[in-house]
Amino acid sequence: MLGADSLHPITTPGPGRCRQGVEDSRCARGRPVAPRYTASFTCFYKVTASPDASPIAAMALSWKERVFMALLGTATASGLTVLVLILVEATNILLPADTKFGIVFDAGSSHTSLFVYQWPADKEKDTGLVSQALACQVEGPGISSYTSDPTQAGESLKGCLEEALALIPENQYRGTPLFLGATAGMRLLSQKNSSQAGDILAAVSGVLGQSPLDFWGAEILAGQDEGAFAWITINYVLGRLLKYSSGEWIQPAEGTLVGALDLGGASTQISFLPRGPILDESTRATFRLYGADYSIYTHSYLCFGRDQMLNRLLAALVQSRPGALLRHPCYLSGFQTTLPLASLYESPCVHMAAQLDLTQNLTVEGTGNPGACLAAIRELFNFSSCQGPEDCAFNGVYQPPVQGQFYAFSNFYYTFHFLNLTSRQPLRTVNATIWEFCQRPWRLVEDSYPGQERWLQDYCASSLYILTLLEAFGFREETWANIEFQKQAGGTDIGWTLGYMLNLTGMIPAEAPAQWRAQSYGVWVAGVVFVVLTLTAILGAAAVQLLWVQD
Repeated sequence: MLGADSLHPITTPGPGRCRQGVEDSRCARGRPVAPRYTASFTCFYKVTASPDASPIAAMALSWKERVFMALLGTATASGLTVLVLILVEATNILLPADTKFGIVFDAGSSHTSLFVYQWPADKEKDTGLVSQALACQVEGPGISSYTSDPTQAGESLKGCLEEALALIPENQYRGTPLFLGATAGMRLLSQKNSSQAGDILAAVSGVLGQSPLDFWGAEILAGQDEGAFAWITINYVLGRLLKYSSGEWIQPAEGTLVGALDLGGASTQISFLPRGPILDESTRATFRLYGADYSIYTHSYLCFGRDQMLNRLLAALVQSRPGALLRHPCYLSGFQTTLPLASLYESPCVHMAAQLDLTQNLTVEGTGNPGACLAAIRELFNFSSCQGPEDCAFNGVYQPPVQGQFYAFSNFYYTFHFLNLTSRQPLRTVNATIWEFCQRPWRLVEDSYPGQERWLQDYCASSLYILTLLEAFGFREETWANIEFQKQAGGTDIGWTLGYMLNLTGMIPAEAPAQWRAQSYGVWVAGVVFVVLTLTAILGAAAVQLLWVQD
């Protein structure tokens, strides 16, 4: 049936009829048009349908239109489904925080080290979760040795600084703090010649200040700070300040905190949390980490580091037995060396006797006598100045009784590691091992440890000094097992630098992690399927519209 007012084609076969597809008045009158070729021709006539004709025929669609509409409907439905999945099923998540970096130079008395630390920018309870990213040993001696040419102190740092810059992304240079802390070697130089110490600090500041990093300064670190930061380092890497448990960061019980024993070249430090109150405020260090407040005992003994002890010991023996030849009980039998006498008195730790001729050389021969060596070492301590053993270590310095576990590092570790005494052997085994080593002939020891000649002659004196020092701190046979000799913990070097960086991160503003909306895996897969379906339907509809020729 025809819809109202539609055009109805009539095909007229044969030649001499109407031209195909032309509606002409001559066709309406039945007049033929001059033929040009033989074909069938169609004329359109306007036909008026009856009023009762069905409207379905009027809306009838071709196959092309039907396929196009179906694809378009599919694209619309799947697109709406994707939109619903995004808006209804999405949840807020926190993206991983950016990583921040910090660099600390540890300018010790005998050498300088660089450490690069990193931590998430969002931090945990206002303190960064810091880890060690790089350790670099600076070539050459400690910066306090460059008194004759201070500029070389700064130049010596460039190699390690370049290694650190290669590790840190360039876009984070300006936000990366750089700090140099000088310890006991520079403290001694500052006492001896403050002008020379100032020139060296200016030289290193000039080099570090020219770097693209955020230079915070170069300064001489107080002994108390050195001890306190080392305490922070050990307890952090052992998980005693903060640890991850059951999906969250928690603070362990206070009773798990350990003490720190540090033996450097020019000073030694002891730091721990005493059982009772700290009666001398000058020995108290307080700080806040991960939302908790800490108050510990710490003290630094200048001139009681390993190198300064050896100098003081040699000078004391010289003054007690003047002459060009000195028989040294702490050197192994058969060992001999010659040195300028004046070199013993370059340090402010050594007090010069007026009657000595500093222009002469001194020849030193070892006798390998551990008993006499121990007696000479004990003379370096003033035990009689303490009023009572309960609250004093030596030299009249207040100290509460030691309690709990302790970690001994730096030269404590290096000396005992050489003697294979870092496996928590009992004190009597330690004593026997040291005594036996001190009585070995020098030639036998020299042949047994090739390439270590620089330190070999000092291990006897150093090990006996450690025993005396730990006894002075209050350790006895029953508490000896509480000491653990370590260089690293948790893959991190033990020292003051990490503790300093942890404390420093409390001053660096935290950055809130970015938020994003995400779906569960199942919803994500469904969303991908519907997106593909939507795109396929849209492309299909476009292809139908453009490429499908109408019948």
